[in-house]
Amino acid sequence: MRPVPLGLLVAAVTVPQLAVPAQAATPAVQITKIYYNSPGSPDNGSNSSLNGEYVQIRNTTRKAVSLEGWTMRDKTKQAGHVYTFGAVTLKAGKTIILRTGRGKDTSTTLYWGRSGGGTFAYIWNQDKDTAYLRNPSGKLIDSCSYNNSRAAFVNC
Repeated sequence: MRPVPLGLLVAAVTVPQLAVPAQAATPAVQITKIYYNSPGSPDNGSNSSLNGEYVQIRNTTRKAVSLEGWTMRDKTKQAGHVYTFGAVTLKAGKTIILRTGRGKDTSTTLYWGRSGGGTFAYIWNQDKDTAYLRNPSGKLIDSCSYNNSRAAFVNC
């Protein structure tokens, strides 16, 4: 039996791979911006003021995504601030805006339909809040939080 050169023995040893924590996958549909303090003063609950408040949602994939049955809500569950998407398709790589007030839905802008009630008609708190986007089965797809009363919006 011939001796095996030391270099060959070392090369034959396999080193187990260390587990590397997985990065959180980018959601296919994500909240990209919340404009929570509508421009102008005062916040009087007018439709134009309500529509100055909005959430921007983006499809990060190369395929269209149906948002039918998805929901958007804020952190305050008891306030009943839940928007349920109708028959809406978000095209690949495109963005849609969900405004708080009333208006005619288009392919790029949706309206929550809130009205009247002065400041009670607003969805997003002006100091801190969280937006939650869920699919029809209730699975959390994305969320975005802010905690800054000096700003008017947050990029998520």
